[in-house]
Amino acid sequence: MLKVAVIGLGDISKIHLPIIQESQHAELVAVCDIDKSFKDSFSGVNFYTDYNEMLDQESLDCVHICLPHHLHYPATKACVEKGVHVLQEKPLARNAEEGMSIVDLEEQYKDVKICVSFQNRLNETFVKLKELVDSGEYGEVTGLKGLVTWFRPKSYYDEKPWRGRMREAGGGVMINQAIHTLDQMQLIGGKIDTIRGSIDNLFDYGYEVEDTATANIQFENGATGLFFSTVTNATNSSVEFQVILEKGKLTIKDSVLTKTNEAGKKEEIIEDEKLPGSKFYYGASHSKLINHFYSCIENDSQDYIHAKDAQISMEMISAIRRSSEIKQTINMEVYK
Repeated sequence: MLKVAVIGLGDISKIHLPIIQESQHAELVAVCDIDKSFKDSFSGVNFYTDYNEMLDQESLDCVHICLPHHLHYPATKACVEKGVHVLQEKPLARNAEEGMSIVDLEEQYKDVKICVSFQNRLNETFVKLKELVDSGEYGEVTGLKGLVTWFRPKSYYDEKPWRGRMREAGGGVMINQAIHTLDQMQLIGGKIDTIRGSIDNLFDYGYEVEDTATANIQFENGATGLFFSTVTNATNSSVEFQVILEKGKLTIKDSVLTKTNEAGKKEEIIEDEKLPGSKFYYGASHSKLINHFYSCIENDSQDYIHAKDAQISMEMISAIRRSSEIKQTINMEVYK
């Protein structure tokens, strides 16, 4: 059994903790948060307010980092320097530059695994979509579309002000809500040639981070991508992800994958497992990702989502932001 700890006991930890506690691979031995009020919720588990103290006191195999974005790098660094494997919530970091610092850690500490939680790669619909694209049955990819239209009230930022500050969050809708869609677009589209993007604030909340972002993405293979994300919608609508191919199109919407042939006939292929409750749009693949990573630790496998894999989405976000600032197309060679 792997000895596991969690750093950060906010919203996202509430998805991680039950999975750890139900896993046959892991035992939750410690948790850490600066808010001492969480202590009463963890009987039989050691509670810390300083993760460095926890790393000194505990003999750990893996730590889940569920912290605000600006703490991802220092917490990951502290863990890997102690030889402890890391399962880090997305995003990798606040921006591409900081993301490269974590990629460098991965290169420096080759015996320590850093897995980033892009669990939507494991959704049933996306796994099948990628399988169909890779088969070549429908020809080459010519276009992609990724749409994220959610809603976040002002209270979302007021309750946790770090979410609205660039120095802590690194951004808004792109890095917090739509990063999974950017990750999936590059997985299907391949290497990116250029990005032209625009970001804005449609709500007058008074926070620094963007609530809306759009981008035109040109891939090296000639495919074109349209990315649109906002948290100014009336509600949290289903993410839409579409791949246009030479002989048809594949669409994930409402957690269902459909294929449309050249004659326009649509066929349902597979539906995602869903989380119960109002946050169904999160997807339900955290458990798959976490337990698979535990298996990778036990078997010393490299078959997980590395920091270098997650860095690509950080570069996409940085390019969209820079493009919006200078109102020019960004050549992705700058990140190579």
